[in-house]
Amino acid sequence: MSTATDTGLRPRRFDLIVFDWDGTLYDSTGLIVRCIQAACADLGLPVPAPSEAAYVIGLGLHDALAHVAPSLPPERVPELGQRYRHHYFKRQHELSLFEGTLALLEALKARNHWLAVATGKSRQGLNEALGHVELRGMFDGTRTADETASKPHPRMLNELIAEFGVAPERTLMIGDTTHDLQLASNAGTPSVAVSYGAHEPETFHQHGPLHIAHSMAELHDWLVRHA
Repeated sequence: MSTATDTGLRPRRFDLIVFDWDGTLYDSTGLIVRCIQAACADLGLPVPAPSEAAYVIGLGLHDALAHVAPSLPPERVPELGQRYRHHYFKRQHELSLFEGTLALLEALKARNHWLAVATGKSRQGLNEALGHVELRGMFDGTRTADETASKPHPRMLNELIAEFGVAPERTLMIGDTTHDLQLASNAGTPSVAVSYGAHEPETFHQHGPLHIAHSMAELHDWLVRHA
């Protein structure tokens, strides 16, 4: 496997670029919020405000639902998860990549970056999403919350770093939530935030991202210039 020392192949600041999925590459924030709210309503639980439901996006599903439904006994969280999945799978065909995502990924591939995904989705959920948008094979590595630790624990990012044999400082994490930025901080990697997803950009500064991109086009431009 090539390394960062192969200057002819990878003369860049970052060898490995890791993306969050929902709200970063995939325009799914609104649907996830509505499905969380519908699942809570199904079980007669208080329906969280949109901002409260959006806050948990990026966490593993169990942790996310436990957070939005603190009055629900722990043994019933899987039941809430079943209702969430019922609503989500019924409408996931409506989702798409943010405009410009494919062009960005292809540009980074052409520059010989390794590309990966670190997501709070399940393995089944990520595989279905990748198939839906025809991105199977685009990413060199992926980690999901059901096969490792949920964000912001650094395990999923540490595992990707180890898989590709890169240094943390030559790995870049990109996400739309404070969970993503805290994941990067916990793993000792730089980060970039995007403001068009689940969390408000004023919450990002305390985590010290290198940049906050306000559109996919701006993210593309920054990565081409600085990654």
